[in-house]
Amino acid sequence: MMLNGLIKGFINDESLPWESAGEGVQRKILAYDDRLMLVKVRFKSGGVGALHRHPHSQITFVDSGVFEIELDGTKQILKAGDAYYVAPEKLHGAVCIEDGMLIDAFSPNREDFLI
Repeated sequence: MMLNGLIKGFINDESLPWESAGEGVQRKILAYDDRLMLVKVRFKSGGVGALHRHPHSQITFVDSGVFEIELDGTKQILKAGDAYYVAPEKLHGAVCIEDGMLIDAFSPNREDFLI
């Protein structure tokens, strides 16, 4: 339910829209307030989350698929059940090797996703 621009209470995944986040990449904002945000990111094989940095803390859970994750110059292959932490301002990105889904938690919320 949306209240004053914030998603509160129970969240029904099917009722929320996907938005494009690049070729082969879509995201869906599940819930947020001013201190926390949860986002699903769906990748097709070959989809790229370009290298970037932001002032938010981030924890990402690999829900499905296989990804090459680059974090602060180091690359590692992660699969379903794995996770990683990104400190504020650390350069990071992802390349999808097998179709999959990432679940991102950000603190504070990503206001740039809400524009």
